Amino acid sequence: MILSVQNVSKSFDGKEILNHASFHIEDHEKIALVGQNGSGKTTLLNMITGKFAPDDGVISIQKGATIGYLNQHPVMDSDCTIYEELLDVFAPLMELENQIREAEVQMKHLQDAELSAHMERYSAMTASFEAQNGYAYKSELNGVLKGLGFLEEEYDKKVNTLSGGQKTRVALGKILLKKPDLILLDEPTNHLDMKATTWLETYLLNYSGAVCLVSHDRYFLNRIVSKVVEVERTEVSSYDGNYEDFAKKKEAKRAAQIHAYLNQQQEIKHQQEVITKLKQFNREKSIKRAESREKLLAKVEVLDKPAGDLAKMNLELTPAIESGKDVLAIEHLAKQFDEEPLFTDLNFEIKRGEKVAIIGDNGTGKTTILKILNGIVTPDAGQFKLGSNVEIGYYDQEHHVLDPDKTIYDEIADTYPGMTITKIRNVLAAFLFTGDDVFKLIRDCSGGERGRISLAKLMLSNANFLILDEPTNHLDIDSKEILENALNNYTGTLLYVSHDRYFINQTASRILELENQTLTEYLGNYDYYQEKKAERFGVKEFTSTLAGRAEQLQSAPKVESEAKLDWAESKKEQARIRKLENDLAKTESAIETLETKISDLETEMASPEVCTNVGRLNELSKECESVKEELTKLYDTWEEISSQLG
Repeated sequence: MILSVQNVSKSFDGKEILNHASFHIEDHEKIALVGQNGSGKTTLLNMITGKFAPDDGVISIQKGATIGYLNQHPVMDSDCTIYEELLDVFAPLMELENQIREAEVQMKHLQDAELSAHMERYSAMTASFEAQNGYAYKSELNGVLKGLGFLEEEYDKKVNTLSGGQKTRVALGKILLKKPDLILLDEPTNHLDMKATTWLETYLLNYSGAVCLVSHDRYFLNRIVSKVVEVERTEVSSYDGNYEDFAKKKEAKRAAQIHAYLNQQQEIKHQQEVITKLKQFNREKSIKRAESREKLLAKVEVLDKPAGDLAKMNLELTPAIESGKDVLAIEHLAKQFDEEPLFTDLNFEIKRGEKVAIIGDNGTGKTTILKILNGIVTPDAGQFKLGSNVEIGYYDQEHHVLDPDKTIYDEIADTYPGMTITKIRNVLAAFLFTGDDVFKLIRDCSGGERGRISLAKLMLSNANFLILDEPTNHLDIDSKEILENALNNYTGTLLYVSHDRYFINQTASRILELENQTLTEYLGNYDYYQEKKAERFGVKEFTSTLAGRAEQLQSAPKVESEAKLDWAESKKEQARIRKLENDLAKTESAIETLETKISDLETEMASPEVCTNVGRLNELSKECESVKEELTKLYDTWEEISSQLG
């Protein structure tokens, strides 16, 4: 075990972030650390690296183990070039190389015993050099730089002149080349394109050390990790398997929690009703039973309401009108900037109901295509044509459609005046705006927050052709899933640019790859694209889906059989409850009848004519006692049936 986190708690300014959190990482294990924004993931990483100390609990790291940590905003102000910055990792190895070269020169001047001793030292140095991959470290350095998306002409750029994203890639490259025993990566794919992300996946899969990832890239996590550690409501839970395994287990766990919570709430309500009824009977025995139930109820450990809404929120996207069958036709489209062509002679069509993703490396012109379709950029050649009744809804990353002087709430309410307060708050909550956050001025919002507001507005529009540029940027996993469900149920047409492979896999029916200034079409989702791409280049690493389909076919009869059994059991339970409810109603009616009869008898016994008639008084008294005994039995019956219903 390389890392152990035991019962760790942490608070900031009186707010509890983590409460007795525990998990561990084995040698060579790859894990994901997941949770909503602000749940405490980065805090955990900072405690592991020693930046923060836990308020309680113990964090143990294997003796002698080295750790490499990439945070989201690494500080890099070096005056070195990119190449020199990464080469510095090999400074001890280069020093050893210099010593070997010096030893080779000295050999020429030594003889006999001196030469023999010198040769032994030389052999030890060369063996150490070879063991540290000394003969290939420059190739390794070049491989990492190219893998992370740096071009050779960029190697001489000064680190202190780079953008934040470029600096993050340099910092990541240094960590990978240092090969620590445990790598901690906080959102490592934020500044990587698809090729670089795929390269990093392969690198980490084959990495001999342990890896802990914080990432919203579900496809990335799915490929790499074998365990998911979730931080939720200050608590930590571990799930074996990749991200999809975690999602299924989490959903099952959540369903069980909701079921237990609702059942307990129903039982508490039922017990409160029974207690009230028993007190209404106003009998000494009934009152004692009510008090006994109250004591038991007070001892019940009430379950917390599960995180999030009990019913999963759904966003509905409904076009106001249906477009014609032909939505978009692009012919011979071309564009260049500063005499550098982005793309030439692009031709494609989109039909009603299609969901099309455009993918490709950064700088190939994907966003430019979307801007041309929205009249923001003029093409150098070619044209496009929209079909009949096509209404575009456009999401761009500049967010020009927002009024900086409005609050987030007013931005939505003014655009959609017919919406209720509850609906507006629900939509904003889906995009991470809750409580007083909705009254924040848009001018005070970050770029990511503005992106989420623009996306929320677009989701509420009645457009029948949505054009989206990187719609999942700045969304957490829950919000991505809400968006995916909305788009999958959308009856209009969708064209978008995205680097989010999991999102593409869930929503795209066709992929257009922009590469070498032209488009290549793939009729399927991202998995299909990868498979076909691999076939084109002769790669045989992809597993056939036939085995999975056969397994599904084999399991189908069992699922159907189990469903039938569940249905039969459900019908049987429903019949039992109906009978109990009917019996309870009959019992309550009988109780009411007997209580009325007792009241009538007691009234008659108190009348002047009966009070003086001893024989009649005894007769009525005996009848009253008999009815009370019968009523007592009915009280017991009512309580028994109520317990069974509970």
